[in-house]
Amino acid sequence: MTMSDCCEVETTGAGPTHCADCGQPGRAVHPITVKALLRPEALARLSGSAHRFCPTSSCPVVYFGEGEAFDRQEIAVPVLQKEAPGDRTVCYCFAISEGDLRREIAETGRSMAAQRITEHVKACRCACEVRNPQGSCCLGNVAAVVKALKALEAETAVPTADSSCC
Repeated sequence: MTMSDCCEVETTGAGPTHCADCGQPGRAVHPITVKALLRPEALARLSGSAHRFCPTSSCPVVYFGEGEAFDRQEIAVPVLQKEAPGDRTVCYCFAISEGDLRREIAETGRSMAAQRITEHVKACRCACEVRNPQGSCCLGNVAAVVKALKALEAETAVPTADSSCC
């Protein structure tokens, strides 16, 4: 496996491409992703149709397909895109949370999480298709969360006393 084919979804086919609840486009997900992450009672209702992941934060739907939708309460793990910022899981394979990223940035001024995850991916240790609700690699999410945390830190930074002041 190479970095380029990590978590590649080859699912194409019939079915809606936009979420019926919010109207936004969804991302195709492999059937194993949906099966792995649905709670048992929701899994019992799963049809064989193709499914998509709805990344819209304000929409309760996580997966949708022909004539069916599964919302947040029917998923076995909290979904990054559906949770409020705080201590959300950002990397499901290696248990990296938003809080972990925040602490690393506070302590060192940066995060090396993306580099650590990349090394794991190169060593074929990831399992994004069965652990990450979006069914694909988290590196884009990690980068976005790190960027947001750095911006927030910059906004809330307290100026230090400087002898040249006043």
